[in-house]
Amino acid sequence: MTVEEAVAVQEELRPLVDLVGPGPSAPATVAGLDVAYSQGGDLLAAAVTVLDARTLAVVDSAVAVGRPAFGYVPGLFAFRELPALLTALDRLTTVPDLLVCDGHGLAHPRRFGLACHLGVVTGLPAIGVGKTPLVGAWDPPPAERGAWSPLRDGGDVVGRVLRTRDGVKPVFVSVGHRMGLANATAQVLALTPRYRLPETTRTADRLCRDALSRTEHPA
Repeated sequence: MTVEEAVAVQEELRPLVDLVGPGPSAPATVAGLDVAYSQGGDLLAAAVTVLDARTLAVVDSAVAVGRPAFGYVPGLFAFRELPALLTALDRLTTVPDLLVCDGHGLAHPRRFGLACHLGVVTGLPAIGVGKTPLVGAWDPPPAERGAWSPLRDGGDVVGRVLRTRDGVKPVFVSVGHRMGLANATAQVLALTPRYRLPETTRTADRLCRDALSRTEHPA
């Protein structure tokens, strides 16, 4: 697939995204999705962890190791990571109520980031939580946990800049599929009782890094 073909796929699927939701307000299970790359970038590990939304304990997990399916092109990361993430999702024994992606949804140059792509392909509610912004401008939110400011791009509100810890750098929340922005914000706060990043991201990050390490350095 060429860059032009990948962009065409995004344009074709974008109208299928449900940006209204409202999505599950009290999900029983929430999945975190993350991908780790080898130092050379020629190998990746995609991990999915499913957490009990009440206790934040991991109740299911799966991982898939393979080669990136696409080149390194900003705005097209979904095409690198989606095949491996879908393989990991297929290996779960639990169907999660909500997907939380380490990345973006609507806050994307073509309004179709990884969280949107995963949501449309799986049909599951999805949101994106980015450590850094991909697009947009914003005013810093107040310093206390729970404060937020709108993330705007080209006159559109594409997400929220959310403070998950007092005085700590915010995260960037955007809708992926079948979720409203207010609900997405509430779910991220519920998933960050102690740290800046959601527990879904933290657990998935550990799992994919461990899997990659085992692959690169077998015992």
